[in-house]
Amino acid sequence: MRKEKTREPLIHIAKRDVLPTWQSWLIRIGSIAAALIFCAVIIVLLTGENPISIYATMIKGAIGTSRRVWSMLQNVAMLLCVSLAVTPAFKMKFWNIGAEGQVLIGGLATTACMILLGNSLPTYLLIPLIFVASMLAGAVWALIPAVFKAIWNTNETLFTLMMNYIAIQIVSYFAYVWSVPKGSGAIGVINGTTHNGWLPDIFGQKYLINILIVALLTVLVYIYLKYSKHGYEISVVGESENTAKYIGINVKKVIIRTMLVSGALCGVAGVLLVSGTDHTLTKDTAAGRGFTAIIVSWLAKFNPIYMVLTSLLIVFLQKGAVEIASVFELNDSFSDIITGIIIFFIIGSEFFINYKIKFNKKEENA
Repeated sequence: MRKEKTREPLIHIAKRDVLPTWQSWLIRIGSIAAALIFCAVIIVLLTGENPISIYATMIKGAIGTSRRVWSMLQNVAMLLCVSLAVTPAFKMKFWNIGAEGQVLIGGLATTACMILLGNSLPTYLLIPLIFVASMLAGAVWALIPAVFKAIWNTNETLFTLMMNYIAIQIVSYFAYVWSVPKGSGAIGVINGTTHNGWLPDIFGQKYLINILIVALLTVLVYIYLKYSKHGYEISVVGESENTAKYIGINVKKVIIRTMLVSGALCGVAGVLLVSGTDHTLTKDTAAGRGFTAIIVSWLAKFNPIYMVLTSLLIVFLQKGAVEIASVFELNDSFSDIITGIIIFFIIGSEFFINYKIKFNKKEENA
């Protein structure tokens, strides 16, 4: 009796063992190089320019002058701050997509303090009050979905996402109420003549205090997640809620506490953006950082130290892409396309870090 031929698939995907750190980063660097080559080909086809000049333009756009260097470092610090905020929740596998709204609410609290109390409190009292009020505002905004998740097991992804839109509308409302001139819908520069509530310049650098605060937060969050009891509980809950319950961890308490921390850190980001950078508030103050921070945190494997590198990389690429679009007179959206392609390649590299592709030999059984 003749046996039927068995057909094996040409390829199959297998889970990798944990790669050494240097190998995983080598794959990521390779993906960035491949993305740059791919983008260069696209731009050459559109502009006819030499790829080397394209890369030089990208570098110039990010760090071409001292002003651009400081601007890039400021953007890195702000993206890193929001990334630090979402990381405790993400490590717990609580998918907090609401950082954008939490930052806006923190910024709204900062704005309220600056407008309502700027002329009645001295700076040395106003600045601490701004931080406390903004951290509380961000924490409360994060607490709402945390309570619903802990008690009624609601979908935190949808809940936190919807909270973003509510925050945007609240900010838009108060931007109209506090608008200058009245009815314009724009707040304008807050306390522009007195600078009450503005974070001070350090050594003549406007952004240095933001960078130093975020650097301190990076160290603190790293210690909190790696060495504290709370950090251990976050890891256990993230691995398995059943295991956490079995060893006596109060999962509901951990969820609520972690989101309070996450929201408070978003509140700090709101302070740094409003009081330390823009000195005003709009619905676009967070500028999409709440969503980009998810990529930063995930690529860094929830390690705050690695997040410094991933934040720097993404901001560098964004700044460079904007310069390319400007110099070569391309559509304003082209920089977003280039950035998206590069991020897509970086995210795609995680597949090759976690999985390997095997080719099967053709075998026929008679």
